[in-house]
Amino acid sequence: MDYKDMGFSTKALHAGQYHDPVTGAHVSPIYQTSTYVLPNTEEAIRLNQNQDQGFTYTRFGSPTQAELEKKIAIMENAEAALAVSSGMAAISTALLTVLKAGDHVVAGDVIYGCTFALIKNVLTDLGIEMTMVDTSDLSNIEAAIKPNTKAVYIETPANPVLRITDIEGAAEIAHKHGAKLLVDSTFASPYLQNPLNLGADIVVHSATKYLCGHGTVVAGVLAGSKELMDRARFPIVQTFGQVISPFDAWLLMQGMKTLGIRMEKHCSNAMKVAEFLMNHPQVENVYYPGLPSHPTHEIAKKQMKNGFGGMMSVDIKGGIEAGKVLMDNLEIVSLATSLGNIDSLIQHSPTMSHFDMSKEEREAVGIYDGQVRLSIGVENVEDLIADLDRALKIVAEKVK
Repeated sequence: MDYKDMGFSTKALHAGQYHDPVTGAHVSPIYQTSTYVLPNTEEAIRLNQNQDQGFTYTRFGSPTQAELEKKIAIMENAEAALAVSSGMAAISTALLTVLKAGDHVVAGDVIYGCTFALIKNVLTDLGIEMTMVDTSDLSNIEAAIKPNTKAVYIETPANPVLRITDIEGAAEIAHKHGAKLLVDSTFASPYLQNPLNLGADIVVHSATKYLCGHGTVVAGVLAGSKELMDRARFPIVQTFGQVISPFDAWLLMQGMKTLGIRMEKHCSNAMKVAEFLMNHPQVENVYYPGLPSHPTHEIAKKQMKNGFGGMMSVDIKGGIEAGKVLMDNLEIVSLATSLGNIDSLIQHSPTMSHFDMSKEEREAVGIYDGQVRLSIGVENVEDLIADLDRALKIVAEKVK
């Protein structure tokens, strides 16, 4: 079936779905096995030497994983996709697919803390050079390019201050210099943006977040050309072993079926919460790309469809103590380090997701001690606002 002209939720529900021909099961079965019985020696030899033509061992792939990858490829308008065991597995696989010792990568200076550590510490130990810049200003990317630059890596929206980078502009610069553009689109999901349509070479997601949506899976996905995905699968995933389990792949597909309707509610709730917080006396700044006051709002309007997402960061007056009081006194919003769940979550970015950065590095990119990150869920928005308002009143009483 051709899903090209179908709506997002139709793709999310039906793309790649497999109906078991033996039992007629409406929901695809889980192929929870480590290995596969092969019919004869010749076929065993053929498949072990051509892993893309069938299944021999689940580290190399499974029917459940293949179904998930087909769905991801369709939703990201990609030739191919690859599912792995975590978001960081997806990010490291993507980077190692296009970089080797002696190469140089330009990366955004506002990115997830573990990605920051991967690029700054791990890749440099492997002989890969790096330069980190504010990629929301495209001239910074251009200025950072070197003769050996092979990749430009961006998050948009960026974690945690929701800075937006012009994907199309970044792709033009990268390709002009013979480099690949890699985009972490976790905060947006395919519902809000498709980086490959804007010129990116690889898009990655921490599928743990919005793609799953229910906090039940740790997984990652990447998508791009068949050539790049084949290179990522063999030998990188084949030898590093960051394979997704069939059960996690199956759970992820169930979550993705409601991605469209979840994202619609995430976006509408987040806009109302952002507008409430923007006018609250205990709040210094609200970082949400849907607000006209956000410095990269116009870029977000240009490249994000259907809304601006469910993520925001907020600077609370009173610094880290105020942030602690707020988080400890919320009743509906849960203190947790993840995001993208159907229920609302809050965390303190400086000491949780971005603890790998020094205080100086954090503050240079706008991650301040009193900053909390909110992942707005699909609850009744009036209840979320009341919960935040009540906790902020306690902040006003306790933190002077």
